[in-house]
Amino acid sequence: MKILHVPCLQDNYAYLIIDEVSKEAAVVDPVEPDKLIQAASQNGVHLSFVLTTHHHWDHAGGNQKIKQLVPGIKVYGGSIDDVKGCTNKVDNGDKLSLGSDVNILCLHTPGHTKGHISYYVSGKENEDPAVFTGDTLFIAGCGKLFEGSAEQMHGSLCVTLGSLPKPTQVYCGHEYTVKNLQFAQTVEPTNEKISQKLAWAQQQRQAGLPTIPSTIEEELETNPFMRVDLPQIQEAVGCESPIDALREIRQRKDNWRG
Repeated sequence: MKILHVPCLQDNYAYLIIDEVSKEAAVVDPVEPDKLIQAASQNGVHLSFVLTTHHHWDHAGGNQKIKQLVPGIKVYGGSIDDVKGCTNKVDNGDKLSLGSDVNILCLHTPGHTKGHISYYVSGKENEDPAVFTGDTLFIAGCGKLFEGSAEQMHGSLCVTLGSLPKPTQVYCGHEYTVKNLQFAQTVEPTNEKISQKLAWAQQQRQAGLPTIPSTIEEELETNPFMRVDLPQIQEAVGCESPIDALREIRQRKDNWRG
């Protein structure tokens, strides 16, 4: 299994997931299809299907065009998310396969949108799995609660995604890491892991390099939205439950001007 990131628009990431045996590839959120088709060509792979995380135009907006450019390509999307160009609707627990060695598990992760799907991808036993989280989980952050609730986002982040194997590589939909870590410091100013990762992320960006992937383990250490089950986080934001803490931190982030 090989994963390639393709920067799109201003700060979006689309991805190619490649099964290196069959030379088949899936694309995640190909908002600029030409770039993904070029990347596939450069790597000598055939595009088999599209995985759409959610219906927002900067993720699903290229689906119709890629269907024109790659006749017969399947487009997967959440069954309750009204994804443009969707040919195959998926629900929580649905399984897909890519080539002979790559397995994909669909995870319903609402909060940002009601029908948001994250895709958990595993290859051979000696390879770390990966999860494509769209706008539910960012590195050190989460998406705004446009359609869902704090309860839903807590379930998506802390239960569904938080229970994935710790080495799981996290590939999110946007390059927001530096700002997210700067905000995370306002919640946990003494968290050394946040300070260290912020310094690293700033170096990456100054060098023109991405900050993806993270890992589930790193997110559990540095992402305030995935740490709301901890009593010290609840206390830091004046709340007595994980969901109230997540709601409070999300409101603070919405109003934060870093």
